[in-house]
Amino acid sequence: MTINCKGYLLDLSAPKVMGVLNLTPDSFYDGGKFKTNKEALEQVEKNIQDGMDILDIGAYSSRPGADDISEEEEVRRQASVLQQVTKEFPELIISIDTFRSQVAKESLDQGAHIINDISAGKLDDKMLDLVASYQVPYIMMHMRGTPQTMKELTDYDNLVKEVVFYFSERISEARKKGINDLIIDPGFGFAKNTPQNFELLNHLKALKNLALPILTGVSRKSMIYKSLSIDAQNALNGTTALNMAALMNGSSILRVHDVLEAKQCVTLHQKLTEH
Repeated sequence: MTINCKGYLLDLSAPKVMGVLNLTPDSFYDGGKFKTNKEALEQVEKNIQDGMDILDIGAYSSRPGADDISEEEEVRRQASVLQQVTKEFPELIISIDTFRSQVAKESLDQGAHIINDISAGKLDDKMLDLVASYQVPYIMMHMRGTPQTMKELTDYDNLVKEVVFYFSERISEARKKGINDLIIDPGFGFAKNTPQNFELLNHLKALKNLALPILTGVSRKSMIYKSLSIDAQNALNGTTALNMAALMNGSSILRVHDVLEAKQCVTLHQKLTEH
């Protein structure tokens, strides 16, 4: 359960926390929050102090129905922040949330360590070759369609089986290309409605049969705030509750907006599993 991040071996036998840094004006929770590089760097520093293991930088909003922006705009949003983060925090493991091979390439050349692709290589046929050539860890997520169309693509005969089959096929493709370090993300909220999200979370252990680390990203999502009749701003308590469920069902990485609370959740989960 280790992944090779450009020579540094990250041990996933104990769950890790991935902190989100969205450099987008329209993300569902923190869109437009970090308007300057200084604000972004302050957030990264806070997350490091709170115990973040991996930083995930995204410059393309993948919320349902979000605007489709150009590659150039995606690179423009993140390039200077990535450059400063790698300079200020050289020991930090950085993941880039993109489905575009050119954005991935430029980010890896700037010092990023991991590519986090919502499409598992399906939206850019050059992505798997690119990741293989750089020999970096690759996070592949389950999704149907695109962020613009996925909301309408929630008709499954057997959700859990179809997600497992999807990953079996994508893992096979990645292995053929020579990608060694793979992580799977079930894609909560991506072409899945609220009941389906809970079904998938409840059956997360089915993905353990694929023998790969599982990343779970439920932080402040609508499956929480709609269920509780609140909004994303008030969904931290619900996030923590579902993060614990994810850990108990086999998740190795929690992708979150709130690092400290997730880290506390991991600590308590480890106390539970000791006894």
